[in-house]
Amino acid sequence: MRGIVLAGGSGTRLHPITLAVSKHLLPVSDKPMIYYPLATLMQAGIRDILIITTPHDRPQFERLLGDGAELGLRLSFAEQAAPNGLAEAFVIGEDFIGSDKVALVLGDNVFHGQALDETLALSTRDVDGCVLFGYRVPNPERFGVGETDLEGRLVSLEEKPVRPRSDRAITGLYLYDNRVVEVAKNLRPSVRGELEITDVNRWYLERGAARLVDLGEGVAWLDTGTPESLLKAGQYVRTMEELQKVRIACLEEIALRMGFITPDECLRLGRRMANSAYGRHVLSVATDEAFRRELVSV
Repeated sequence: MRGIVLAGGSGTRLHPITLAVSKHLLPVSDKPMIYYPLATLMQAGIRDILIITTPHDRPQFERLLGDGAELGLRLSFAEQAAPNGLAEAFVIGEDFIGSDKVALVLGDNVFHGQALDETLALSTRDVDGCVLFGYRVPNPERFGVGETDLEGRLVSLEEKPVRPRSDRAITGLYLYDNRVVEVAKNLRPSVRGELEITDVNRWYLERGAARLVDLGEGVAWLDTGTPESLLKAGQYVRTMEELQKVRIACLEEIALRMGFITPDECLRLGRRMANSAYGRHVLSVATDEAFRRELVSV
């Protein structure tokens, strides 16, 4: 499976902060926002990743992330010249996707939780259609909403309904089989002039090929698209890291845990950032893992 991070748009809800820098490069606690969706894809075992951003912001992303090789990834970059809708990601990424399945994650979404790894592993194992991820919210009228029947089957999808049939918001993480490329290419723009992701999802739903996975109480989902939600996400990450003694969305640590890189490679990455708390964490993780492997081999 391949992965796409959609990190375009102008971030108007965050003006004036985003007049000079992409919102996806803004800090969420001590890491750039883009680290969080990348971490989600990596936790799902995905190593081939396309980052779609604006022509203006692309050089900054390339400078930050490079080709991904140091993390055991294969990163590519593409441009979305105008905010023409989330589903345009599959049109832009057609050659990148090829004949593979694909995961799409929005660049301003943060997913975290002890149950996340297992949920992603199970959900990506056999994607035959469309897999959506639901999260219970107190204000579903602000989101796309999924309704399920008594057996848990997805029966309806609504976009920002006035009277929601469910409290399950559709989060910014989507899994699709390869049909999604042709589905997106044949969409008609909505009244907003955009290729809507909800129309893609409805196509699968009408064919009985869409299912909703409830993220449950063991996973947190945060949107960072407004000043208030950006601050809230940063506070959440800082609090959880202090309480649980972990480092959320540490790409080097995830790459090491997933077997994308070796402890020595992780150690080298940590040394380059040793003056920061983040870099010292990477060094500690690499050292501990090297020691653990040495004990196992004895």
